[in-house]
Amino acid sequence: MRRYEAWIPPTKREPKEGGTPMDISITPSSLQVKTPADCTELRLPAEVRLVPSSCRGLQYVAGDGLHLRLQVWAESNAKLISMFNQSSQARECCTFYCQSCGEVVIRDRKLLRVLPLPSENWGALVGEWCCHPDPFANKPLHPQENDCFIGDSFFLVNLRSDLWQPRPELAPVETHCLSSENHFKLKPKANTKVICKRCKVMLGETMSSETTKFYMTEIIIQPSERNFPIIPRSQFVQSVIAQCLVELSTARSTFRFTIQGHDGKVYILLWLLNSDSLVIESLGSSRGITKFPLLEDILKADSSSAWNAVKVLYQPCVKSRNEKLSSAWESDISIHALTLPSATCLELLLILSRNNATLPPSLRYMNSFQVAFLKM
Repeated sequence: MRRYEAWIPPTKREPKEGGTPMDISITPSSLQVKTPADCTELRLPAEVRLVPSSCRGLQYVAGDGLHLRLQVWAESNAKLISMFNQSSQARECCTFYCQSCGEVVIRDRKLLRVLPLPSENWGALVGEWCCHPDPFANKPLHPQENDCFIGDSFFLVNLRSDLWQPRPELAPVETHCLSSENHFKLKPKANTKVICKRCKVMLGETMSSETTKFYMTEIIIQPSERNFPIIPRSQFVQSVIAQCLVELSTARSTFRFTIQGHDGKVYILLWLLNSDSLVIESLGSSRGITKFPLLEDILKADSSSAWNAVKVLYQPCVKSRNEKLSSAWESDISIHALTLPSATCLELLLILSRNNATLPPSLRYMNSFQVAFLKM
């Protein structure tokens, strides 16, 4: 049980300053606000229960609604959208789907090794570990036929054994001789994009003649005996990004991120504040249907109306906005870059903006940053 801050949107008719009486009732399963002109009841999911006696800091803010602090009990049997389980899905036959339309990209691939890739700066650190010349110089990490390598926001797979299967569309590719050791490799430019045959969404990029990078936000990997899971696009993108942020912050103590497109442009600056928030959508009532979008810092819950979430600060960098701050973040080695398809970066920015708009005006900004919640 933890204390959290809640916000109840204003009633349909804004109370006049110093004039309208308001009756507020708090039960373990609901909050009700009555005025002479209106009644709004917010019913909570079954797994979330309030402690009415813990109510503190009750105040009505014009334009915002009702602010208060109290404690809750919440169950912690959360189920996240699965990106890819390294332990349980290794050695299983898996099928890769386009998340947007369900088109099969790779069918019945048996993965014998599912391994995390080192950080993007691993090559620069080898010199600190070895007292002799770098043994890994000019030896890129490419997966073998039954491998899947997992990066920060992508999967690397070998498509050599899938030549007989329907494949995603590959744009014309230029080959470039980089060195005598590397022979011929594919230079990842715009013409290396991997496109879904059905919906034409960019799924990834070709990295060599046999290795393909698939972005986590575009691909669902399922055991072959399971059907394609239909997940709303916005929900899937939020969950993948939120889980990436949490994993990177835990593994590398990194809390600031740049979200950049495959074209190298920075679209969003993200600052992870916490990963233990809960977003609750009101179940409504017969007399008033409204949203209850924010319950912070409580235990995890799993429901169609209650979502684990991460709280982030963000700055958009499109149309030359925040150029100086973006440049400063890009040059800061403590800030981690996540690369996604450019269209997905814009999707994420729209999700953040829409989420920010659901918050009361007084909670939408922290210093110069905008506030948002990404559901996990």
